[in-house]
Amino acid sequence: MSDYQTQLEQIRDNISQLDGQLLKLLADRQQLTNQVAETKIRAHLQVRDPLREEQLLIKLIKQGQGMGLTPQYVTQLFHVIIEDSVLNQQMLLAQKANPDNDLPLNRVAFLGDKGSYSYLATQKYFSRRPGELMEMGCQSFDEIVAKVESAEADYAVLPIENTSSGSINEVYDLLQHTSLSIIGELTHPVEHALLVAAETDISQLKTLYAHPQVFSQCSHFLAELGNIEVKPTDSTSAAMLKANELKDPAVAAIGSAAGGALYGLTPIKSNLANQKENHSRFIVVSRKAVNVPLQIPSKTTLVMSTVQKPGALVEALLVLRDNQINMTKLESRPINGNPWEEMFYIDVEGNLQDGPMQSALESLRGMTRYLKILGCYPTEEVIPTRVAAASALRQ
Repeated sequence: MSDYQTQLEQIRDNISQLDGQLLKLLADRQQLTNQVAETKIRAHLQVRDPLREEQLLIKLIKQGQGMGLTPQYVTQLFHVIIEDSVLNQQMLLAQKANPDNDLPLNRVAFLGDKGSYSYLATQKYFSRRPGELMEMGCQSFDEIVAKVESAEADYAVLPIENTSSGSINEVYDLLQHTSLSIIGELTHPVEHALLVAAETDISQLKTLYAHPQVFSQCSHFLAELGNIEVKPTDSTSAAMLKANELKDPAVAAIGSAAGGALYGLTPIKSNLANQKENHSRFIVVSRKAVNVPLQIPSKTTLVMSTVQKPGALVEALLVLRDNQINMTKLESRPINGNPWEEMFYIDVEGNLQDGPMQSALESLRGMTRYLKILGCYPTEEVIPTRVAAASALRQ
């Protein structure tokens, strides 16, 4: 080994030791944030304190500058740390409010098999929850919901919308008719890659497997490919499994690089989606609703139909405005057997235990033909802390 290689190995060893120390410090910090959560439970304090978070970031940015670290680097790093702290505190608060939900084994139904986007979202959501995870891959949304309704599964993870292809109507239609409750949500990045099982290049491809939603999200890329046969599959994992089985240089699948690795597939092109910031929102449903402590930022999802008169929907939405409730989603779906009539799905920021929310629901019940609460649940979208004084820090 040359002197250069010896020196490089020594530097890498030193870096590895520092990485280990960083992990230990992060674990110690997480334990302290858990103690903070216990204190907030007893004192009935909100999880987030935006002013303190901003002051903390300003202090850290100044300290980092003194050590040769850029404000951008420090801010990005501590955004991740703060997000993790917030989500852990929310989880502990939710556990205290729902002690019966701590299961030794969480049986979770989702679309597809290992490697599908629903599988990756399931892994992400339940990584923070106590108990082991039992994965139950399904071939359709109907099958997923049926497994939870029949108590074969405890939870289901369902994709509800995508930033590129929009709402997933089949899931909305199922929510209207099920007795299950939404108990959680998460947003997961969707990073489509062209995956192959045999050495090849794009010019050799003749057949492409993917879920129909994926084809929709990558329509611009498909148009560039030109004359290629697209074959829809029930899930992203089914597409990757097909490519693995065929091992044909003329065949590819579209899915995540992480999922493809589980099937021995190699990405030959990435970032295929029409929108480069491509995310899917998933909901978690269960047979039993959850209690959401008021300290936790929460959402409520409801479905309603209005009376058939001009301005009926506007009047209903004005109820939300008058109660200072922010609506984050409005989706309409046709009512089977009632031509030209719509069912409206609404997401709002708010907790069912809030006075304004209770007042709004009471008013809505008096002016709608049908109203059903689909769930009140913690929101896992942690808005990054803004540092208003960032420009001053650069001076």
